[in-house]
Amino acid sequence: MKRLRQLALFTILMTFMLSARGQDIHFSQFYLSPLNLNPAMTGVMNCNVRLVANYRNQWASVLRSNAFRTYSVSYDQRIPVGRNDYFGIGGTFWGDRAGEADFATLTGKLSASYSKKMGGSRNYGHYLVVGAEAGVAQRSLDFLNLRWGLQHDGEGGFDANLDPGETSFDRDEFLFGDLAAGLLWFMTFDKNNNLYMGGSFHHLNRADQSFSSQDQDLLYSRFTAHAGGEFLVSNRFGLVPGVIVMSQGPSFQVNAGTSFKFLLGTGRQAGTQSWQFGLWTRVSNKINSGVLNDAVILSTRFDFDAFTLGFSYDINVSPLKAASNYNGSFELAMQYKICGPARRGVYCPSF
Repeated sequence: MKRLRQLALFTILMTFMLSARGQDIHFSQFYLSPLNLNPAMTGVMNCNVRLVANYRNQWASVLRSNAFRTYSVSYDQRIPVGRNDYFGIGGTFWGDRAGEADFATLTGKLSASYSKKMGGSRNYGHYLVVGAEAGVAQRSLDFLNLRWGLQHDGEGGFDANLDPGETSFDRDEFLFGDLAAGLLWFMTFDKNNNLYMGGSFHHLNRADQSFSSQDQDLLYSRFTAHAGGEFLVSNRFGLVPGVIVMSQGPSFQVNAGTSFKFLLGTGRQAGTQSWQFGLWTRVSNKINSGVLNDAVILSTRFDFDAFTLGFSYDINVSPLKAASNYNGSFELAMQYKICGPARRGVYCPSF
């Protein structure tokens, strides 16, 4: 029975991957992967340089070594312009590998932004940021490890020696260019109270994603809207709510929730030693079948001066829980900032 459940989940997930026309990666800790969320967040920080690393592992309870694995690393920095404005420049590399057939994507991209102060003073104000990114990606698939309906052995398994029938796949990897743009608005009231909202438009050029040179399968553009903030309730306690809405072709997803922030000390940089615990939910659509609650997300984050460590776990509550036994995915995020002498007061929220 366990073997049948594994095969059923594997078949469902592979069917989704190949029919979803290359749906994008996502992180539950989207606030700790800013350049993947919106190119307008490039260089938007209260320091000069930011290094970020993310790792996500999904469905390991069922697929074992064939679990879905996603990783991302990024570098960005801000460059002062005049008295209050900033340029931001950055680069991101991410990879995603899924399933026994090694359905994989590798992406490298460069991004830039410009932050214009719209009003305020040294320690509070509001900004409008415009950003753009361009990159190149490689998508690949190991055809020899694919499983087809005609290879069912009639006993709940597969026989790789059975003829899979005629297929139209004639290229196992290809390269494509990718373009994106975004906007961000934020307001800082002081170092512990702020508000932001933004939007991005990924895959402006809609590159061909087909593994067949005879067919065309255009990558759906992705529209993202996000908002959040930080609000200090007392001297040592605050709320950090957030929401992200993504729409890509026939699919959409909403992540929403709140983290509870506890200030631990002042450190070298005032207010930067803190611990957070968050409770979030992810809602998505089952294509042509309505909306479902996909996961409940538990997250934690520790900030110590320039270093941030985040961890989250997705509890699967969708219909796949019968096979996954409620196990979803875990994520690890790390961030390190280099501030230097040109910090110049509070500029933006702490992402």
